[in-house]
Amino acid sequence: MSDEQRNDDLPQRDCGNGSGSGSGDRPPYARQEPHRRIEHGDVFEDPYEWMRDKDSPELAAYVAAQNAYCERRMAPLHELRETLFKEFTSHVQETDMSVPTRVNGYWYFSRTREGSQYAASCRIPVRGADDWDPPHIDRDAQPGSMPGEQVYFDANKESEGHDFFRVGGMDISHDGRWLLYGVDTAGDERYDYRIRDLDHGTELPEVLKGIAGACFTADGAWVFYTLLDDAWRPYAVMRHRVGTPVGDDVEVFREQDERFWVGVGLSFDERHVVICTGSKTTSEVLMLPASDPTGEFTPFIPRREGVEYDVSFACFEGAGEHGEDIPVAVVDHNATNPNFEIDVIDMRSHKPPYRLGEGVCVAAGSPYGCEQGDAALAGASRMPVGTPYHDPRNPGILQGARGLSIDGIALHRHFVALSYRADSLPHLAVMAKDDAAEDFLAGRPWRFRELLPPPLTQTAAGEDGNGRARAASSEQDGRLYSIGAAGNPSYDAPRMRYSFGSYTRPGELHEVDPATGADTLLKRAQVLGDFDAGRYAERRIWVRARDGESIPVSLVWRRDKLSAAPGEPSYKGIRADGSSPMFILGYGAYEVSSDPGFSVARLSLLDRGVLYACVHVRGGGEMGRAWYEQGRRLNKKHTFEDFVDATRALQRMGLASPARTVAEGGSAGGLLMGAIANMAPECYAGIEADVPFVDALTSILDPSLPLTVTEWDEWGDPLHDRDVYEYMKSYSPYENAPLPGDASVSRFPKIFVTTSMNDTRVLVVEPLKWVARLQTAGVDAVEKIETEAGHGGTSGRYRQWREISYENAWCLATMGITR
Repeated sequence: MSDEQRNDDLPQRDCGNGSGSGSGDRPPYARQEPHRRIEHGDVFEDPYEWMRDKDSPELAAYVAAQNAYCERRMAPLHELRETLFKEFTSHVQETDMSVPTRVNGYWYFSRTREGSQYAASCRIPVRGADDWDPPHIDRDAQPGSMPGEQVYFDANKESEGHDFFRVGGMDISHDGRWLLYGVDTAGDERYDYRIRDLDHGTELPEVLKGIAGACFTADGAWVFYTLLDDAWRPYAVMRHRVGTPVGDDVEVFREQDERFWVGVGLSFDERHVVICTGSKTTSEVLMLPASDPTGEFTPFIPRREGVEYDVSFACFEGAGEHGEDIPVAVVDHNATNPNFEIDVIDMRSHKPPYRLGEGVCVAAGSPYGCEQGDAALAGASRMPVGTPYHDPRNPGILQGARGLSIDGIALHRHFVALSYRADSLPHLAVMAKDDAAEDFLAGRPWRFRELLPPPLTQTAAGEDGNGRARAASSEQDGRLYSIGAAGNPSYDAPRMRYSFGSYTRPGELHEVDPATGADTLLKRAQVLGDFDAGRYAERRIWVRARDGESIPVSLVWRRDKLSAAPGEPSYKGIRADGSSPMFILGYGAYEVSSDPGFSVARLSLLDRGVLYACVHVRGGGEMGRAWYEQGRRLNKKHTFEDFVDATRALQRMGLASPARTVAEGGSAGGLLMGAIANMAPECYAGIEADVPFVDALTSILDPSLPLTVTEWDEWGDPLHDRDVYEYMKSYSPYENAPLPGDASVSRFPKIFVTTSMNDTRVLVVEPLKWVARLQTAGVDAVEKIETEAGHGGTSGRYRQWREISYENAWCLATMGITR
């Protein structure tokens, strides 16, 4: 079906008076009210700005009408939605439990029960000081029924009477008696924290209301917590003595710079209370000995504009000349390398004040392509991001890596773990602590060993015979997976846990002995029903964007549905006759990487012959800091161009039909969706935009709105910089949406939008205004508005599964698949 045919039956605007319900297949009429936004001499007419009054009866009626219209439009897909929901639940082990994790004197785990929306948090006492083997617990048993098992928090009971329920955080005192927990029942990300006595099941009278987060000191005697201002910015830290009135609490830190967010927590060794404050580009760490909770916080290293750093403390036990411990500070920073380096400081010979860059460099990222790359290596900023990087200080596993960024290092009593990104994927390496001490004292590169996921049953192109991803070939193919340290809260644990997953392989939790290399599978996510991972294939390809940069694209498909038969046109074994449906998604902001991961919901798409594609656009962090910098501020359009160019490339290859291509993105990815709809409407049959940031310029111009000032480092400051204003206006979806009579309306894709009334990150007014403008122009747009949820959507796993089925039904139907 052509683009023109798709839009022949677009609903027309109801031209009645006021805003209210539509009739039949007509969308609700959105009243227009004159409103001008004037900045830098530019005038923008915004007739739907009246929708900003979220509490007005008129808007409530309009939202109800939009939801009713959406339900009418989605009614023919009821059977498909139910089918998708049943497929989803048929694959899920609904009664399940996590692998127990030891924290101090208990093994902690969670249970889910068939029919229950939420998990129950449970624990069992450890069997002794050397008990590091997780106990066997009957998965099918009722929570609390095992000998010694205690249900210390059952979210199903706690959520009773609430349409929305989300736990913001939990902390337990070192002795296991006191539980500090926060709950949000509105979806606005303001949490009420309470203190529960787990020995007696009672709660203390004090409640810390509407805060961002909180932590105990190890003894449970004090709570430090962060306050939120009217812009939803965590800005101050308070100290509370447990058992005293909240009114007596003392402010211990206040961040005056509105670009900075504040957080507080206990250091890994529990010796310090740590305040971290940071903007998108600058950070600072302040510390207070936990033994002196009423003392003064002091900066470890004073902040420096444009420099990010973090610090932790550990020691090399018994590594000194006379068998004494060597205390060290581990500093992760970008003062001398934009893709970060890790320095280990011998605290015996270094005294405060400390400086960034002192100590021994253990790992350093690639400066190639970074804005500040020349500070690390002359000419680096002009080098392509994918240039292989070599540094004599780096471990051997990092030599020659492309897009190398250092994510962090963790020192435990028995092992050291290094996390980094290279060749657009996350990586994890480990070594024995004794070996690390030897290398540190000898001044040589550390002998890390990369942890590699277990080999697949079939060796894919781009692997060697041992399952290790080879260095990228000329086509840069290879295995796709995510890997990272997981569930290692105890410093004394003798083995390290890590998680692994891919697009086609359910997640796994492993435990590795760093001394011997012995690897034990602790749990593999179960996918029930007719599932065989071997039916599905995944591949990373690289496509060239209009400016010459190579963009990674992940492809996933079901072999027997999309593999080319002999004689059929193909691309790397995928059928390429130009007829296939494609679901293509992207994000591209805040240096967030869209890494491979398994999804039960995705199976229903793949099983219907849909090609799944994820475009790793610039603005994310897949190739390190340079990838982020090339997709933010005055480079933001690269994000949109990368996505469009990748879509067109896949369609030119014959892998997908434009008439059967649906794109999806949420939040900042929703901005991406709005931009590509305006830039290349002919490429997409439909676009799903979830909580979309589509009125970006209006929001970023208003410093009184939640989060705006903190976002200037990400998008630029259009309020004070005319160039930024003009640049953002040139791509902001709302300003560039079609108007009635525009020729582009006839080829504009169908639009499906989800949003939430209590969203504090992307205010509901943005998608409401955007959809109103699209519908008025004649675009086929529908909008589902959650009235009891926030930015993350509804809560409760069954409700979330139904929402996913609802959205996927629309996507499949737009591709022409209705069964």
